[in-house]
Amino acid sequence: MYLALREMRFAKTRYLLIMAIMLLVSFLVLFVTGLAGGLAYANASAVENMPATHFLMQQDASQRFARSIVGEKELNKARSVVGDANAQRLGVQMTTVTGGTDGMKTDITLFGVDMGSWLAPTVVSGSAVSNTGAGEVVVDRKLAEEGITVGSLLHDQTTGLTWTVSGFTENQSFSHTPAVFMNLSDWQQLKQQMAGRAAADPAFAAPFNAIAIQATDAEAELLSQQLEGTAIITKKQAVASIPGYKEEQGSLMMMISFLFVISAFVLAVFFYVITIQKTSQFGILKAIGTKTFYLARSVVAQALVLAAASLAVSCMLVAVMQAALPASMPFQLSPVTIGYTCLLFIAMSLLGSLVSVIQVARTDALDAIGRAAG
Repeated sequence: MYLALREMRFAKTRYLLIMAIMLLVSFLVLFVTGLAGGLAYANASAVENMPATHFLMQQDASQRFARSIVGEKELNKARSVVGDANAQRLGVQMTTVTGGTDGMKTDITLFGVDMGSWLAPTVVSGSAVSNTGAGEVVVDRKLAEEGITVGSLLHDQTTGLTWTVSGFTENQSFSHTPAVFMNLSDWQQLKQQMAGRAAADPAFAAPFNAIAIQATDAEAELLSQQLEGTAIITKKQAVASIPGYKEEQGSLMMMISFLFVISAFVLAVFFYVITIQKTSQFGILKAIGTKTFYLARSVVAQALVLAAASLAVSCMLVAVMQAALPASMPFQLSPVTIGYTCLLFIAMSLLGSLVSVIQVARTDALDAIGRAAG
């Protein structure tokens, strides 16, 4: 370490340039990682924030809510296995509504849930919706940007139904659209209208898309065996099956992976060139008895110091940028994610320095001294 720090102090400009390049790459890695996390959360936060562990859907629905239809038979069977309170109806319907001060159209996702159950959203302003109320909904706070306030009317352009905004929740979105929660009575009416049935038709039992379940893996497996034509999936599987989620995250993860590879390649090239330039010095040091392990450790220490310093500055820059970004910007970078990203970046930096370590190990003292003398 002593040799590494002395050399970095002697050639400050050279190592500052390397650090600047690593700083830019590490900052880009952290920023894209935060963007990927923000987009993932904006795409699936309504499902991620549900306290359910599993979802029961139709087997041929490709694990997608919109393609699944289940009814009372599946609900009763699920409740017989996991308990009445641990299995709840869940309706999911994407639609377009008009409302707010300018009456603009807005894409939303409707969620039909039992408002007295654990699926009911947490209301942060306004009032919650009861199961006995009619025509009231709780909406995600993002709709406030469209001029929606408590008491605003949302008009569904598909069915012609109108709902009154009772309160706001937050961090509830599905497929990049704000979530709107209604009770099961209003969900029944919505489905009746979509099916062309009279609103007062008591014989029509509206289906729902899934059954949200709180259960152990053993209970979920037992339920899967007892219900034919259905599939029990985990919350993680449900999130991954949201339209566009895997494609969006796959593209961003590929970008991040390439950035890691580029950072390792750039560091390897820089240190290799520097090592070649110092071949004669390494030869002299070996000739006077310096061990190869000590010289290799010096090269690795330099890579480690540069990576750690660039990451420290990058984290500060990302924190400043995150605070300055508007609330509408999908950006989410947790301390755990930062930690994993930094560890991976340091690992790639150390991997890039191995090329120089191999060159140091291959350096022959007599040949190096002979080239220097010549």
